[in-house]
Amino acid sequence: MNTDIDLAPILQRIYENRFPPDEIEAMRGVWGVLVRDFFQSRVRSDATVLDVGAGACLFINEVTARRRIAIDANPNLANFAAAGVEAIVTQDLSLAQVLDASIGHAFLSNVLEHMPSFLGVLGLLGAIHAKLEHQVILTDASLREALESVGFEITEERIRFLPFTSKSALPKWPWLVRLYLKLRPVQWLFGKQTFVVARKRA
Repeated sequence: MNTDIDLAPILQRIYENRFPPDEIEAMRGVWGVLVRDFFQSRVRSDATVLDVGAGACLFINEVTARRRIAIDANPNLANFAAAGVEAIVTQDLSLAQVLDASIGHAFLSNVLEHMPSFLGVLGLLGAIHAKLEHQVILTDASLREALESVGFEITEERIRFLPFTSKSALPKWPWLVRLYLKLRPVQWLFGKQTFVVARKRA
């Protein structure tokens, strides 16, 4: 059995089919609002931010930070990364390309639920823990146990924050996203994912 199959062209086709250009452009407006009106206040502008599973770089392109790193298996990652964003294409979830204790914030969205097992989740969180200096921003449905088990402490948690997927039927107008962020009861109604901020325990 050949275990040296080049997955790059396969992954490229998957990404292209899953996220057509017009959908990505629509989501850029959404993420521009999400970062400016919510995430940015939780990110230190003098820190290094790592976006794990960056995809089309919707988050990392918008955030302001001293250094920005996008990591993903998508061979087209560099084409999505904005000027100043370092793109690392890899299928290795050990994050070996990133120096230990060099990251101020790590961000994941729609990543952990696609891991093959809970051990895989723990492995990735453990790798992120080793890279961090201070805190990590994560989005997932059930992270508390996993985060605490690898050495994090929870500092903020919002149950039912954002819809489960960017392919939601909800309108993606930036002004509506801005209003959504201000109305917590609406988030309880439409939100599916949990937003978690965790700090590396001393």
